[in-house]
Amino acid sequence: MDLSSLSIVDPLAWGKLAEIILLNIVLSGDNAVVIALACRALAPRQRTVGIALGAGVAVVLRVLFTVLIASLLDMPFLHIIGAVLLIWIAVKLVVEDGGESEDSIAASSKLWKAVQTVAIADIVMSLDNVLAIAAVAKNSMPLLIAGLVISIPLIVLGASLITSLLERFPVLVWAGAALLGWVAGEMFDSDPWLAGRFGTELLHQLEYPAAILGALLVLGLGYFIKSRRPDPAH
Repeated sequence: MDLSSLSIVDPLAWGKLAEIILLNIVLSGDNAVVIALACRALAPRQRTVGIALGAGVAVVLRVLFTVLIASLLDMPFLHIIGAVLLIWIAVKLVVEDGGESEDSIAASSKLWKAVQTVAIADIVMSLDNVLAIAAVAKNSMPLLIAGLVISIPLIVLGASLITSLLERFPVLVWAGAALLGWVAGEMFDSDPWLAGRFGTELLHQLEYPAAILGALLVLGLGYFIKSRRPDPAH
């Protein structure tokens, strides 16, 4: 079915738009986690700006990836590289939690650093997300962009709620990092080169073990690196 010819008054177009929005809500959970983790150390006024900028960056990058890079997702090793980057980001977020003097970094630098972290993380996580969203929109770019733009306030709301929880329960930082490790494990397991070498059936069976291993790897590396750092209070 050619969705590029759908009109705004066509019920099918609205149905497809609803599918994209719903799908993006589900897939944006990890983005909200990254935004919340990256912005949790900012001052209250800076945090609001950081969450808004982070959410905007997340959606803009999602659009750009779907438009420009979806055709590259069948390239061998791309998911493996993305998984390694995501593991690095997750460990970095855990290690830096309370491990540095907040006064040593200017507020503007912290804001830019937070938004930069969000941008890198979303680039990595979008590798899987764009496939699902593009499968619904197919070749209807207006539907795709409209669905993603509408999702901006949804991501902002999710990030704000998670940020509040992280302030009250710091242990959730580790849970968020483990979630990112889980996503990295799933991404690693879906790489086309591995599928061609070992078969999609075997990789499907290893999907959950790979995700669990990714989460454990983040927690293990984070604990090891953090335990070897000197306590800033002494």
